[in-house]
Amino acid sequence: MIIHLHPLNRKIKFIKKFLFLSILFLGFINATSIDKKIDTNNKITFPKFVDFNIPYLQKDFVGFKEALAFKESQGKYTVVNTLGYLGKYQFGKTTLHRLDIYNTEDFLKNPELQEKAFVALCKVNKWILRKDIRRSVGKTINGIKITESGILAAAHLSGAGNVKKFLRSNGTVRFSDAYGSTIQSYLKKFAGYDLSNIEAEKNATV
Repeated sequence: MIIHLHPLNRKIKFIKKFLFLSILFLGFINATSIDKKIDTNNKITFPKFVDFNIPYLQKDFVGFKEALAFKESQGKYTVVNTLGYLGKYQFGKTTLHRLDIYNTEDFLKNPELQEKAFVALCKVNKWILRKDIRRSVGKTINGIKITESGILAAAHLSGAGNVKKFLRSNGTVRFSDAYGSTIQSYLKKFAGYDLSNIEAEKNATV
């Protein structure tokens, strides 16, 4: 008995065979690529990939605040760390009081308020550090090129006063927080963002 395949069935059978052979071929290529990365010590080395945990952002204020937030709390509004720092940007209670924010429970539940508080703090720090920004931006201290965004990030970490001491001592007076983060690391990590839209304001509030 001879069975004649319908043209459509023959087409499906061909496609399945093609896909199977393609998978085998790609598997061979991948295996070959890995084999070529085996060094003289028989260790397999892989190329470096982008860290997909870090969001890809423009070098503007939005990019700056989101990159800083990811460092502080992985961008989570409800985080409270072991030292009691709060929210997406890890505010201390003293800083919140300066911005006329006293109810920390409401603060943690209010993303809009947290965003406004961060903008206000950047404005205040930019005002406090206005002379140091003018004098220091463009210089290199301890191998780190100083930028405005790096300065403001460092101020968020350590307070504007400690950043002043660091810059005015040409990097000899240093600071690190309880988790080991330093002014130098923030100056480097958050350098080069355009924060020209943030105006220096002495009494900025939310």
